Amino acid sequence: MECVEIDVKISKDSIPLLIHDDTLDRTTSGSGLVCNYTFDEISNLDAGYFFYNSNTTIRVPSLNKVLNEVRNKKKSINIEMKPNKGLEKKNVEKIVNEIKNFSLENVFFSSFNLESCIILKEHLPQALCGFLNHDFSKITLNDTIDICKRYDFFSCGTDFESFSESIGNELSSNDILVTVYSGKNITIEEAQNLWKNNVTSVFVDDPTEYKNYY
Repeated sequence: MECVEIDVKISKDSIPLLIHDDTLDRTTSGSGLVCNYTFDEISNLDAGYFFYNSNTTIRVPSLNKVLNEVRNKKKSINIEMKPNKGLEKKNVEKIVNEIKNFSLENVFFSSFNLESCIILKEHLPQALCGFLNHDFSKITLNDTIDICKRYDFFSCGTDFESFSESIGNELSSNDILVTVYSGKNITIEEAQNLWKNNVTSVFVDDPTEYKNYY
């Protein structure tokens, strides 16, 4: 199943929007913390220059706009609840408020922030939420498994460099789905090896190779 992953945090006026970083500097023409600007201010920034090295009309969209697009196109979506400079609780509550008018059938959630995952499950017990852990030296594999079982998280995501066959086996044997992401695009060959080691899904920036493969 093809699923689009998006990063969500809230603006100064508490509107959930799609942006990866805590600041505007890297991926938009703006500067400063996302939470210090209103959605209208952020939506006027160029969000495409970073990717295309030229001025664009690409803007940061609201979560509501993207959810409507996903529903209209009958796609699946994974909402990553980003750490939000002490606003994690409010961030999740605003996401929950936006999602209430949409079916959860093809909507998944994930976060590196345990508090965000727990709060989401308190508000939406039926939601499928995955816990992300990129450093098993800080939160051990056994602790990660305990966390997923205690809070009913259906999956655990980790990065390509941290993943191992033993991690895949342990998570899978505890009925926890395994997802793998990377700072670089995961090749088809790498993905095939991951799938052989109990990985359920991989996150890629450019799915072109996968579409051609299938």
